[in-house]
Amino acid sequence: MQVLSNARNLARVLGSRTILFNSNQLYLSSLIQSPSSSLQCQLHSDASLGINGSCYYPMPLHSIYPMISRTFFSTEAGTVNSNPTEAVKELYDDMLQSVNVKRTMPPNASLWSMIGNCKNREDIKLLFDVLQNLRRFRLSNLRIHSNFNCNLCQQVAKTCARVGAIDFGKKALWLHNVYGLTPSVASAHHLLSYAKAHNDAKLMVEVMRLLKRNNLPLQAGTADIVFSICYNTNDWELISKYSKRFMKAGVNLRQTTFGTWMEFAIRRGDTESLWNIEKLRSESMKQHSLTTGFACAKGLLLERKPEDAAALIQALNETLSDGRKQSITVEVEKLVNEWPSEVLKHQKEEDKKALAASLKSDIPTMVASLLNIGLARDVKLEDLTKNEILS
Repeated sequence: MQVLSNARNLARVLGSRTILFNSNQLYLSSLIQSPSSSLQCQLHSDASLGINGSCYYPMPLHSIYPMISRTFFSTEAGTVNSNPTEAVKELYDDMLQSVNVKRTMPPNASLWSMIGNCKNREDIKLLFDVLQNLRRFRLSNLRIHSNFNCNLCQQVAKTCARVGAIDFGKKALWLHNVYGLTPSVASAHHLLSYAKAHNDAKLMVEVMRLLKRNNLPLQAGTADIVFSICYNTNDWELISKYSKRFMKAGVNLRQTTFGTWMEFAIRRGDTESLWNIEKLRSESMKQHSLTTGFACAKGLLLERKPEDAAALIQALNETLSDGRKQSITVEVEKLVNEWPSEVLKHQKEEDKKALAASLKSDIPTMVASLLNIGLARDVKLEDLTKNEILS
């Protein structure tokens, strides 16, 4: 009976150890699969304080980190792996050899060279692994708690955008990250420029959300890119949403930003929004740009004031240098040949006929007034009369 009792006790002990071992395996597996969770710690980062956290690890950190690097940077679900370029791989190996074996910080030139040589996603993976290793080495061995300088961080974001590794680029915007990156709105601009080049409003929304969550201040350049994306993707609701956010943040919009916003409003035939935007613009700048001036001229045409529209264009012409006066004719031609079709597309069906008739009557009146003062001499009205949408 004593033997049987001892056997049962032994089985219970072994069983509990098996469970503990299996739970540790599962815990380690979760760590390896999600390195971006910063080893499941709640880490608090500050540019001057570094990163502090309290964690329990089932095995020493020096054993976990190499496994994370190999697992995370060797594959990614749903993508076809390409190989890192030879130059990047060589720099990667040299820098890891320096910090892990020689226990010395590699030259700054090596990291800059690696950033400059990145050409694909696999290169970016190696870059971020190096950044994490360097940050850890700076903190544990050199007692440097500050992040890498802003110029390097911006270049990392720019490189991510250049090779299309946008998910990595977004990591550069997190205030709390394990890579030693200092987030900035300048880094965000590289991702927003990528979104603009690809007409990707979804990415723009994600980047703007990251800016808000990480308390990064909005700038005039941010608005310039965001408004352009909204205009190019024809999303009036989105530009209205973000315009309120920029106004609330006290951002002084650029002339080009007002131009995009006002041109968008008048393309939709929304004179109420146009005059509200013009009021905001006039409070911060005196003179019109070519775009804002013609947006207002089109607004006057929609209000059946062709002579006023011509007078505004004349005043705008007087503010331009001699070399730019030809631009007036170009813009008048666009107003005659392109804008009527655009604005009619956005009208309700029952309103289109009346608006088409007024434009067909008022645009020639405006052009005649311009001709009387020596402007728009090369503008031809034949295309307006032949425009089927105005018939």
